[in-house]
Amino acid sequence: MSNSLIELKQFGQSVWLDNISRAILNNNELKSLIENDGLSGVTSNPSIFQKTMASTSDYDEQINYLLSKNNNLSPAELFEELAVKDIQNAADVLRSVYDNTNGVDGYVSLEVSPELAYDTKATIEEARRLFDKVGKNNVLIKIPATQEGLPAIEQMIYEGVNINITLIFSPSVYKQVIDAYLKGLERRTEEGKNIDSISSVASFFVSRIDTAVDKELEQIGNRDLQGKIAIANARLVYQNNERIFSEERFKNLENKGAKIQRLLWASTSTKNSAYPDTLYITELVGKNTVNTIPPATMAAFKDHGKVSDAIHKNLNEAEEQMKALAVLSIDFDKITGELTTEGVDLFIQSFRELISAIEVKKDEMASKLIS
Repeated sequence: MSNSLIELKQFGQSVWLDNISRAILNNNELKSLIENDGLSGVTSNPSIFQKTMASTSDYDEQINYLLSKNNNLSPAELFEELAVKDIQNAADVLRSVYDNTNGVDGYVSLEVSPELAYDTKATIEEARRLFDKVGKNNVLIKIPATQEGLPAIEQMIYEGVNINITLIFSPSVYKQVIDAYLKGLERRTEEGKNIDSISSVASFFVSRIDTAVDKELEQIGNRDLQGKIAIANARLVYQNNERIFSEERFKNLENKGAKIQRLLWASTSTKNSAYPDTLYITELVGKNTVNTIPPATMAAFKDHGKVSDAIHKNLNEAEEQMKALAVLSIDFDKITGELTTEGVDLFIQSFRELISAIEVKKDEMASKLIS
């Protein structure tokens, strides 16, 4: 029986799981996905941790242990200990993938607190600290592509920290992201430092673009472009990726061991039930890319996904569709800017809800310890 996830891997696109929990680590589900479905990475974010830590008892034992050692730990400190343990364990499970692909795959991502998204200095300090605390070569620290995040990305690459740049929506911001990556590598080479072990992915969010653009198209009664813009935008972004990473600036770095900063398609579950459930995987298959997929969408693609060189299809049509938006006076840059802000806000909200849930658990367990 064919497995479309394995076919993706064979084609040249890496499949990462957009989910992490203590359960999938303890029951060997992650190990099984690697062995049976070709999974080669894991991404996490505050919303994912919020769902698993707040709604299950899987972390209670560790919380209890930590509080028995130090009852003064804050909820934020408790969260960090819980998250770091999951990230370390996932990194260990993925280590064989990292070794077998010479550091191309086998990564797990951990996000800097979203509350620091607009503070360059604090982001740098937090990214550096988290990378050191996790202490695994196959970890990516996530930094959002805010204007304040971009200098932090460059600095972390310069310091040799693997970075996953998150919440990218716009082609113009994506060019800034690539530039930050290349500048960080260039600064290292100027000082004679190695760059062959540094990895970075650029997480381009997909389905949220259709959700936002479709709303505006609906208001003006245009149905022709609905469900088309996210894919058109991604295909043109991929063209830029191929062009920039084939130019002399990168080739000079590649000769010294630099890796391509791969595009990672994120937010790939279908938000509109009128669209195919595997839309943002089937239409974005491309070599040297990653698709990070939530569990339900992954199961759907494994069952009935189709693999072809979709990223190179209909490029002229993609250009025309993006031009048509401008003709309709829909400001795509404004939409993508708002999506970045909303993305940060949503992660902050999830993070705060998570901290509140851990605070409740802490109080309950602390009272039991006292009694």
